[in-house]
Amino acid sequence: MYRSILTTAVRWRRSSAALFVLLAIAAAFFMGSCRNERPDSPVALPRPPRITPDYAGLVIPPNIAPLNFRIDEPGARYVARIHGDLGEPIEVAARTGEILIPPEKWKSLLTANAGRELHLDVCVKAADGTWSRYETITNTIAREPIDSWLVYRSMMPSSYFPKQMRICQRNLESFEERTLLDTRSFGNGCANCHSFVSNDPGQMLLGIRSTSFPSTTVHVHDRAVAKIGAKFGYTSWHPSGKLVAYSINDVRQFFHTAGAEIHDVVDLDSIIVYYDVARRETRTTPALSDKQRLETYPAWSPDGRYLYFCSAPLLWADMNTTPPRRYDEVRYDLMRIRYEIETDTWGTLETVLSAAETGQSLLLPRPSPDGKFLLFCMSQYGCFPVYQPTSDLYLMDLRTGRYDKASVNSEYAESWHSWSSNSRWIIFSSKRQGGLFTRPYISYVDANGQTRKPFVLPQERPSFYESCYYVYSVPELIDEPVAVDTATLLRTIVSPDQIAVNSVTGATPKTTSTEAYTHGRPSVQ
Repeated sequence: MYRSILTTAVRWRRSSAALFVLLAIAAAFFMGSCRNERPDSPVALPRPPRITPDYAGLVIPPNIAPLNFRIDEPGARYVARIHGDLGEPIEVAARTGEILIPPEKWKSLLTANAGRELHLDVCVKAADGTWSRYETITNTIAREPIDSWLVYRSMMPSSYFPKQMRICQRNLESFEERTLLDTRSFGNGCANCHSFVSNDPGQMLLGIRSTSFPSTTVHVHDRAVAKIGAKFGYTSWHPSGKLVAYSINDVRQFFHTAGAEIHDVVDLDSIIVYYDVARRETRTTPALSDKQRLETYPAWSPDGRYLYFCSAPLLWADMNTTPPRRYDEVRYDLMRIRYEIETDTWGTLETVLSAAETGQSLLLPRPSPDGKFLLFCMSQYGCFPVYQPTSDLYLMDLRTGRYDKASVNSEYAESWHSWSSNSRWIIFSSKRQGGLFTRPYISYVDANGQTRKPFVLPQERPSFYESCYYVYSVPELIDEPVAVDTATLLRTIVSPDQIAVNSVTGATPKTTSTEAYTHGRPSVQ
C-alpha cells in the first residue's frame, strides 16, 4: 500500500515537473525574442514597421509612461523587443499587433538608459509560418525629466453652450487620471483658463461660468479654496504669487459656410488688468488699456520684470455686429512692458515683434522658465489660433531677438502651449490628427532652442485616440498634483460667499494713470 502511494506521488511529481517544463517552453515561445520564436532566421525587411501612434525617431523623457503602440502590419503573431545599452530588455508577444509594455520594466529600462538610445525590434509571423524582421526603430531618452503632472480641459467639440467640460489632471509617469471638476456638477457651466504660479500647483486660478451661478474665479491656495467675485480671462501669475495679470475680452464666435475650419472667433474689445491678491484689488495702466487697441494674452517673464502680451489696433466702432467688418485684417503685435513689483510701477511699451514685419497675427506668448526663449503662435489673422489652420508655433531667442518656425508644426492648427519647469519640454494642442480634435503633443527643446519630433500623450490603449471624441485644451505642466479635492471645489462654486472684487466689464475704459477698479468702474483717484 505504501509502495503504491509512493509510486503515485512520484508519478504526480514527474507529471507536474513535465507540466512546468511545458509551461516554461510555452512562455519562452510566446514571450521570448524573435530568435526564440521560430527555428529559422527571419526575413529582413528594408523598412521600419508601421506603428500607431507614431513613436519613432523621438526624444522622450526618462520618466514618461509606457509608449504602448500597435503594429500596423498583417500577421498571425507579433513580437516586440525593447532594449538599450544597459538594463534588462523588454520582450512582448501578442496575437494581435497591440503591444502593451509592462510599466515597471519600462521605468527601469528608461532610468538605466537616460541620455542613451532606446531601440525597438519588431518581428511579425505570417499566416504561412514565416517570420519577418523590420528595421530597428531608435528613440533617444533625454537626461532631463518632464514635470510629472498635466492639467487640461476635456470637452466635446460642440459649438453650443452649455456642454460637458472636465478639468482633469494626468500623471505623465503612468496612466493615472483624475477629474478635478466636472461642469455637470454645477448646472452644466463652463470651467476655463486654469493657471498656476510657474509649474507649482500650490496656487491655481480657475474661471467659472454657469447659467445657474454668477461668473467667478476660483482661487486654490494649497488645500484652501476661495471664490473671487470677478471674471478673469486669459491669465498669468506673477512668479511671486502676489498678483496675477488677466485679460477682459468681449469674445464672439461665428461660423464660415465652407472651409476646412468653419469655426472662428473675434475679440470685439479687450484690455489687460491685474489683481493684487493681498489687497484684493484690481488695477490697470494706460499701456494695457488703450481705447484704440485690443490687448490680450498676458504672460509674465520668469523674473517677473516684464509682462508680455498681444496688442492689435481696433478696426471697428460697431460692437453689435458679429463678425465686424475687417475682422480678417486684425493682426496682433507681440509686446512687452517693464514692471517693478516693489513700487507697482510700469515702464514704457516695447514692440518685441510686429505684425507689420511678419504679415501675420502673433499670439499666446509663453517665455521659457530659464528666460532664454519665447514660444508663440503665428496665424493668418485674428486672436484665436485653435480655429486657424494656419497657426504654427515659433521660438524666439530672447538673447538675440532671432525667431524661427519650430519643427513641431503640421498642416493643421498648433496652439495652447506650455513649458516644463526645466525649459527642456513643451506640450501643445495640435489638430494634426485630421483637423478636428485637438490632442496634446510633447516635444523636447534643446539648449539651443531646437525642437524635436513631437509625440502624442501616451495612453494605455494604443487605439485610444481613434475612438476619443473629446478635445484636449490648455495643457499645463505642473510638478505635483493639485491637492484640493473635487467636493471642496464644488462647495466653493455654489456658495454665496466670495471675495468682494468686481472686474471691469464692458468696453475698454479710458485711463490716464494706473487705476484701481471696484464695482466694474475706475475708482476716483
